[in-house]
Amino acid sequence: MTDRVYPSAKPKANGGAPAPAANGGSNPNKAQLYNNTRPMYRPQPPRRRRHSRSCCCSICLCTTMLILFLLLLAAIAGTIFWVLYRPHRPSFSVSTLQLSKFKLTDTAITSTFDLTLTARNPNKKIVFLYDPIAVKIFSGDITVGDGSFPGFTQATKNSTTLRTLISSSSPFSDGTDTSPLKSSLKNKNLPLKITLETKMKVKISMLKTKKLNIMVTCDGINISVPTGKSPTKTTPMDVKCKVDPSFKIMKWTV
Repeated sequence: MTDRVYPSAKPKANGGAPAPAANGGSNPNKAQLYNNTRPMYRPQPPRRRRHSRSCCCSICLCTTMLILFLLLLAAIAGTIFWVLYRPHRPSFSVSTLQLSKFKLTDTAITSTFDLTLTARNPNKKIVFLYDPIAVKIFSGDITVGDGSFPGFTQATKNSTTLRTLISSSSPFSDGTDTSPLKSSLKNKNLPLKITLETKMKVKISMLKTKKLNIMVTCDGINISVPTGKSPTKTTPMDVKCKVDPSFKIMKWTV
C-alpha cells in the first residue's frame, strides 16, 4: 500500500483575515456593495388634507341638513297654527272727520279736527292689546294736525269706535313749501292723509307675543275748508286704511 501525505494546516496571514487578491485590491463585501447603491429610505409624514377636507364636507352637509330640518318644522308648525287659529290682520276705517278750524299763515297752521275711527278684530281666537296710538294728519307733505288715541284691548270678533280731537298750532320748519296748501285753500278743497302708529301684543289663549309695530295709512280723503264758524264734515265711505305690521328679529325689521 502506498502512504499518502497530506499537507499540514498553516495559520492564515494577517491574524485570520482573508488573503488579499492577486492584483493587490480588496475583496468588498456583497452586502456593503448592495447598500451603497440602494437609496436611503425616508418615511413620509401622514397625509391629513384628505381627512380635513372630508371633515369639512361632513360638517357642511350636517349643517345644511339641520337647517332644512328646522325650516321643515317651522313650515309644519305654521301650517298647524293657520289651520287652528286662522289669523287675520286688524282693520281700520275712517268713520267721520270734521274740520272746525283751519287757518294758514306764513309761519304756522292753526287747525282743529274731530276724528272718529273704527277698529275691527276679525279673528275668532285672537285678542289684540294696543298701546296708545299716535295720530297725524297730512296735506301733501305738511303736517296739519296731530293727536293720539288711548290704548285699549280688543276682544275677538269685536269692533271698537275711537274718537279724538286733533289740533295743530306749531310753526313751520325752515324751508317748508306751503304753495300746494295755499292752492288747495283757494279751491276750498283740502286733500288729507291720516297715519296711525302704535305697538300691540297678540294674545292667543294664555300666550302673549312680543310687541309688534303697527303702521296704518288712510289716504284719499278730501274735506272742504270752513268759511265761517260752522264746521265742515265728511264721511269718507270709499277710504280703505292700509295696515302694515312689522316685528324685529335681532337687528332686522320684518
